[in-house]
Amino acid sequence: MLRGQRAGYGEEILPTLSAKLVRDYGQGFSARNLARMVKFAEAFPDEAIVATLSQQLTWSHFIEILPLRQPLEREYYAELCRVERWSVRTLRERIASQLYLRTAIAKQPEEVVRAEISQLRAGGQMTPDMVFRDPYMLEFLGLPHGYSERDLETAILREMEHFLLELGAGFAFVARQKRISVGADDFYLDLLFYHRHLRRLVAVELKLEKFQPAHKGQMEFYLRWLEQHERAPGEEAPIGLILCASKDAEQVELMDLEASNIRVAEYLAHIPDMQVLQQRLHRAVQLARIEAACAGQGDARGAQGQLVRDPSGQ
Repeated sequence: MLRGQRAGYGEEILPTLSAKLVRDYGQGFSARNLARMVKFAEAFPDEAIVATLSQQLTWSHFIEILPLRQPLEREYYAELCRVERWSVRTLRERIASQLYLRTAIAKQPEEVVRAEISQLRAGGQMTPDMVFRDPYMLEFLGLPHGYSERDLETAILREMEHFLLELGAGFAFVARQKRISVGADDFYLDLLFYHRHLRRLVAVELKLEKFQPAHKGQMEFYLRWLEQHERAPGEEAPIGLILCASKDAEQVELMDLEASNIRVAEYLAHIPDMQVLQQRLHRAVQLARIEAACAGQGDARGAQGQLVRDPSGQ
């Protein structure tokens, strides 16, 4: 109502309306708050959705969400905030850490993202794409430069509460160095978790080096053992998460890891330049969506070339 040619009219009417409402109902109806209310009505036009969200989200939550430019990003944070019962502080931290862009769901075509958010809103189960992230921010571990894999594992156990918060709601710690006995040999899985919403075990392997194809075979071995010996009735198949210092996206895509229930993600042990990280994440999301759109035509390489010619990610 107040956009376009009527923007000037809106700028005049809001202060006038605010003065009357403040006099009758208090400072909550300042011109600034009225402008936010207008923006809120534009961002969340569906009354049924607002009614559901307002059972868990306060006006302060919505104030944090409204500045986000992309509608799907706003919907994602609103739904996750409702499902996981985030405080305003937690929501603010999730937005600042670029959580949406770090999830696998953000790299899917928009219609897929919209469908998964709608399913979650209707009471459906969260999917792995909404749970797993890349990269994971582990700067809270306080690791020195030159740390070892054992240092990383020990720091995670010491800061397990923070680590679980970074993994996301629903994760429960099960074991460290889980012994896997096969024949006459023993093998040890770094970390084992259970995810309540996914209803499945999550095996985590920590790698200080760049992701290597051999890591897939190791994780498949662990997952098969967990499937046979640890999976309880009614649970989904175990899923693996390989946390590594870096990875080659083309190698990861070629190996079709998701078909083996394996996810690969980088971890950042030290605080990154958030602007650089945001640009990198936007670039990864755009490339993933272009490749998905071109997959039917077998033109993923052309998509990558198109992105390289447009480094801004716009």
